[in-house]
Amino acid sequence: MKKYRSLIFYIVTILGFSGIIYWVMGNGAGLEDGKMTGFVPQLTASTWDQFKDAYHHNLTNPLAILLLQILTIILVARIFGWLCKKIRQPTVIGEIMAGIFLGPSFVGMYLPEFSGFLFPVKSLPNLQFLSQIGLILFMYVVGMELDLKYLRNKAKDAIVVSHASIIFPFTLGIGLAYYTYTTYAPENINFLSFALFMGIAMSITAFPVLARIVQERGLTKTKLGSIVITCAAADDITAWCILAAVIAIVKAGSVTSALFTILMAVAYVVIMLNVVQPFLKRMGDKYASKEMISKPVVAIFFLTLLSSAYITEVIGIHALFGAFMAGVIMPARSNFRSIFIEKVEDVSLVLLLPLFFVFTGLRTQINLLNDGNMWWVCVAIIAVAVTGKFFGSMVAARFVGQSWKDSFSIGALMNTRGLMELIVLNIGYDLGVLSPSIFAMLVIMALVTTFMTGPALDIINKIWPEKKPATGVPDKKRLYNILLTFRLPAKGVRLLRLANNFVAKSMGNSM
Repeated sequence: MKKYRSLIFYIVTILGFSGIIYWVMGNGAGLEDGKMTGFVPQLTASTWDQFKDAYHHNLTNPLAILLLQILTIILVARIFGWLCKKIRQPTVIGEIMAGIFLGPSFVGMYLPEFSGFLFPVKSLPNLQFLSQIGLILFMYVVGMELDLKYLRNKAKDAIVVSHASIIFPFTLGIGLAYYTYTTYAPENINFLSFALFMGIAMSITAFPVLARIVQERGLTKTKLGSIVITCAAADDITAWCILAAVIAIVKAGSVTSALFTILMAVAYVVIMLNVVQPFLKRMGDKYASKEMISKPVVAIFFLTLLSSAYITEVIGIHALFGAFMAGVIMPARSNFRSIFIEKVEDVSLVLLLPLFFVFTGLRTQINLLNDGNMWWVCVAIIAVAVTGKFFGSMVAARFVGQSWKDSFSIGALMNTRGLMELIVLNIGYDLGVLSPSIFAMLVIMALVTTFMTGPALDIINKIWPEKKPATGVPDKKRLYNILLTFRLPAKGVRLLRLANNFVAKSMGNSM
């Protein structure tokens, strides 16, 4: 009996409660008299038709569409990233190309029904919202990866190179805006806003992509790798400060109107550096190891991130600048930063950031470049971007005493734009400064300049090959090297004689 006790209890419980539920449901149906119920069964429709209607409703449910979008985006981004890795290109190029592939330039053109089902217009706000969350987390990681102490120690030459790599292309970009404003600028945008955004679009360097290229090529611990990482870090900080000012000017409409926004932004930076950063430093000193970092501690740092992003968005200089600043002021302990980078990086890079690439791809309409003149303008944009960034960095590097090879290599690496460029372009598009056609041209420029970094470095290495120490043919008399260890001089002499006798017998020679 004991053997079947559990089974009997299970059966009795199921039958008993089933009877109670049946009785309640039967009596409850009588309560519907005089009430309009929300669900009226379609008695005329067949069971199969009812199933199809329910299935179609579930298939077009916003959550189901969003999950399908994320699944498709991550899968396609991984495939394109893998293909780019096979040809020794950064995976970010593949992810950007995946976005363009899924957008109106390819899938939207050749498979419009599938594209309309996968990316219905009403679902795009959800996709944009998630992509912005991904960008906020990504900029937080970028800020944490910048080592200000390292930057201060090596700042002298790096600041000269980084500022030259901003001034040269920024000036050329404003010059280019003079020739493209009439034809390609949106109707309601003044020349100042358009020119400033064209200038900043030419000036961006993708610090994360550059750091990955340096790491993949084994340049991290070399003099070249050290200076170019420092240059890119200084470039990022300067460019984002300029971008914040440009956004303030664009939103205000003029420089004088933007002064209040800029003053609030300066006050925000001062508070972050002098109030928030010391507080976070004490937190980092108190909770130094991974075991000591509890969920409340993690919550404090994430609240700092979200508060910083919110404040900068409300001020008018974009939430991404606040996220970047929150990463910069993190405690300087490398192990502490590494813990938070591990917590954030995988979610932002693998799950959310590909959504941004596809959202950018959905905005990129390459088919708008439908005549030869537009393609010539696109070529001119690429030429201006490369000339300003590559030669600006190269000339400045040579001026501060770098070799010709390192100067050209710095120019090639600083010309990398990648993801950071797309962030700037999307901000310009959201503000209405960049038209769809100029946006598409600038996305192509970002792809080309990032793609050419690897081949440019290979060409530079072929022109200036590394000098390898000449080994020569080993002399028979010096074919063997013998290392002896001894403490007393007398024992050392005996060991040397023993080695001499051994070699003399083996080689037929005396040492």
